[in-house]
Amino acid sequence: MDCKEFEKRIPDFIGDRLEHRDLKKFIRHAESCEECREELTIQILVMEGMARLEDGAAFDLSKEVEMRMETANRSIAVYNTLKCIEITMKVFTMAGLAAIVWLLLF
Repeated sequence: MDCKEFEKRIPDFIGDRLEHRDLKKFIRHAESCEECREELTIQILVMEGMARLEDGAAFDLSKEVEMRMETANRSIAVYNTLKCIEITMKVFTMAGLAAIVWLLLF
């Protein structure tokens, strides 16, 4: 993901609307590009922080950004785990079917 695509997807990240594949690319880019991470921080401040401050709620910008990044990383990890389970189940299913066919033929 390049910087232009990253900036375009910030509202979707903040609104929790990124698909896992895009979320993974987004997080990896944010972790490697200081300018984009700064832009993400600014947009979180504008979109979330101001609303909370107007409501009188406490708001720690750096904690908010870190929390969102950690939540996204956990979501990616869960998704990857589920994909591995899915693949494993498919392999076992195919092996089971192959065993049944082998038993029926021999």
